[in-house]
Amino acid sequence: MMWPFRGPMQVVSGPLGRQRVHFEAPPANRIRSEMDRFFGWVNGSSNDPPLIKAGLAHLWFVTLHPFDDGNGRIARAIGDLLLARADGSPQRFYSLSTQIQRERNAYYDILERTQKASLDITEWLAWFLDTLHWAVDQAQHILDAVLAKARFWQRWAATPLNERQVKLLNRLLDGFEGKLTSSKWATIAKCSPDTALRDITELLARGVLRKSAAGGRSTSYELNDPPG
Repeated sequence: MMWPFRGPMQVVSGPLGRQRVHFEAPPANRIRSEMDRFFGWVNGSSNDPPLIKAGLAHLWFVTLHPFDDGNGRIARAIGDLLLARADGSPQRFYSLSTQIQRERNAYYDILERTQKASLDITEWLAWFLDTLHWAVDQAQHILDAVLAKARFWQRWAATPLNERQVKLLNRLLDGFEGKLTSSKWATIAKCSPDTALRDITELLARGVLRKSAAGGRSTSYELNDPPG
């Protein structure tokens, strides 16, 4: 397999003359043989637990740094590929790549510490597995919200609702920030205050909404039976 020549590769920061070297990749003349070894290991059978292999593959590729740009994205894709293999299913409802992007500052810190330290990568693997756990938890949270929303609309499927009411109910289901008042309803739905109040009154009468128990200068409203 032919790999593009990338020349010497360093990850640096800081002003010219006072630059800090965060990482120096292996020499370019070793890349072809190192990549052959890497893909032989990735695609071959091994005794490494699948999740550990995904973490090792990510670190190995991003340390080889075979391209001028995009190495981190490819490393995350390789990690996701091996996780898919570990799951034994083409369908996954979590994304480790997305979670790493959320934790990118911690990601760069752990990479730098690992690449500058000894060959002990225990700390990296612990961080990788913790991040995988957070990714699964985040996916579970999103899935729970989607299912709760589906159950809500299934419950009220036979209730006649206008377009404005559907829009505002969806906003509440998606996690409306602050208190929903009739004035906010009018602003979001782009209708008159009288129309907003009429929409709300209908939903109160049907049991979809209730007045919030929280006090305040203006009456606010919330879902009568929040999905959970």
